[in-house]
Amino acid sequence: MSERSALQRRIRAWLTLFLVCLVLSGLTAFPLVSELRWANALVENDWLRRVGDGLEQADSEYPFLLYGTDWLAFAHLVIAVFFYGVYRDPVRNIWIVEAGMIACAGVIPLALICGPIRGIPVWWSVIDMAFGVFGVIPLLLLRRMIKRLEALQAAAPAEPAAPVPAAPAPAAV
Repeated sequence: MSERSALQRRIRAWLTLFLVCLVLSGLTAFPLVSELRWANALVENDWLRRVGDGLEQADSEYPFLLYGTDWLAFAHLVIAVFFYGVYRDPVRNIWIVEAGMIACAGVIPLALICGPIRGIPVWWSVIDMAFGVFGVIPLLLLRRMIKRLEALQAAAPAEPAAPVPAAPAPAAV
């Protein structure tokens, strides 16, 4: 196996890991009420209990509020679709990885600004920020591998052109 094909396999493996995590993260935003019931049955935590009670009340009295989390879930799935471009042509679509890295970095100011405004405990904001920190790790690795693949492609000798058949000699007169 050539270095180039081995690198492409590693890129696809890391990309698949990232996509699985992104899709799972999105899918878990759909059943929030039942997830919080389950979490509260397993763990005794005042904050989780408060969040669960709020979701229960919103679900029973104002279910349209949870429509926002449905859109959050959908956004995760849509973002995952964009990464298919990286799967098809990593060098050409490295910008998608870089945009993902910017999004991961944006998680931190979002949690630091909106967390206190919404009354989110500091420790929970740290957990939210961890998604950006841990999310950027595979993207940094992907970007580095894609840059290496780009260098390999640039250094590869051009494919030899097919020989052009010689034109027939003109007939003697």
